[in-house]
Amino acid sequence: MNTVNLFAGMGSHQSARSETNTWFSPPDILDALGGADSFDLDPCSHVDRPWPTARQHFTQEDNGLILPWFGRVWLNPPYSIALITKFLGRMAAHDRGVALIFARTETDPFHRFVWGAASGLLFLRGRLNFHRPDGSRAEANGGAPSVLIAYGAEDRDILAAAPIDGAFVPLRFTLSMLMPALVPTWREALDAFFAGRGEAVTLAELYRAFADHPKARANQHWRDKLRQVLQRGQFERVDKGLWKRVPA
Repeated sequence: MNTVNLFAGMGSHQSARSETNTWFSPPDILDALGGADSFDLDPCSHVDRPWPTARQHFTQEDNGLILPWFGRVWLNPPYSIALITKFLGRMAAHDRGVALIFARTETDPFHRFVWGAASGLLFLRGRLNFHRPDGSRAEANGGAPSVLIAYGAEDRDILAAAPIDGAFVPLRFTLSMLMPALVPTWREALDAFFAGRGEAVTLAELYRAFADHPKARANQHWRDKLRQVLQRGQFERVDKGLWKRVPA
């Protein structure tokens, strides 16, 4: 395949409503993600770009598909299925940065390199109006909805907090994100401990029982918290350092 033809219009986009395929991302999108200076590389930039999109740019002459990628990447690939597949594959392997493509969630590259590899998505409200090489904003929108795709935990968090109108969907869940759903509250944990125990329990026994509990590992002052919950929950102190659960 002819390399010049393959990469013609790299860093640009083809609108369903236009005869040109040279379109550029709205600058306010980049600004909302930290600005061009917060990205280390744009691997598919156009030579005649109206503004920088990263600290370093690979153009169609450089061929960003074969050069090494580094740092936080801004990826806005040409909107052909062949190039999107190649660039999203590289982005998934690099796993750091943000990509902007049309939200064609049913396509093979979306399933392979977004659903199965990205850390978060921001589906943009409405349709973007891209910009011409001279920086002017197109009157017509791009002709399809767009989505910002985060790769890596850092960019997932940046995308989730970005002041961009749309719906954010996390794709990778860290243990810290899952902990509230997986680990019971102190009240629930104490209820479970006392369940079936008719006799009172000493604080020393409670300390031993909860020493390796996830709630204790997450809080160095867990003993204070445990005593606080005993005093506020359905528990009764029957003697100094001796507690029992009050039947509901």
